[in-house]
Amino acid sequence: MKKFLIPLFLFLGLVVFLAVGLKRDPREIPSPLIDKPAPTFSLPTLVGDAAFSPTQMEGQVWMLNVWATWCVACREEHPVLVAFARKYQVPIVGLSYKEIQPQEPEFKLPAAQKLALARERSLVWLKRHGDPYINSVMDMDGRVGIQYGVYGVPETYVIDKEGVIRFKHVGAVTPALLANTLLPMIEKLNSL
Repeated sequence: MKKFLIPLFLFLGLVVFLAVGLKRDPREIPSPLIDKPAPTFSLPTLVGDAAFSPTQMEGQVWMLNVWATWCVACREEHPVLVAFARKYQVPIVGLSYKEIQPQEPEFKLPAAQKLALARERSLVWLKRHGDPYINSVMDMDGRVGIQYGVYGVPETYVIDKEGVIRFKHVGAVTPALLANTLLPMIEKLNSL
């Protein structure tokens, strides 16, 4: 009789495990970078010849938003970020992520030509949809995204005055997330 109970208990354990997993929000992926210094980088900006580094933001609470012109969810989130940037004085830096994909014929172009094409695409997209960013940088090969643990675009990070990541959101930013989570967190971090 005990032989028959073992499969039953295994089945019930599996059901409980799956039920717990189904109730979790897949966008709430824990990040090992929370409460750790943001990875440093130096990337070309979307406009001009200057490079941008997170060290330029020290002393400010700011957001890093990973986006791409080919990203459908980025189009959904973008008007929310534009309205937020107009209403609140929170610096948002855009990280244009892997603008030219490996399946595109342009992927085989020399690096300088790829960068020029990616800049053109990104500028046209921001002109059409609005530009919430105080600066935008080009992560052509996705190395910075890997350092930040980017699962996919869009993703948004809140970084404090000391350059420590305090929050990560996977997926499109919504008005509710901004009002209920991000803005209170940013106000608290600014008051410290």
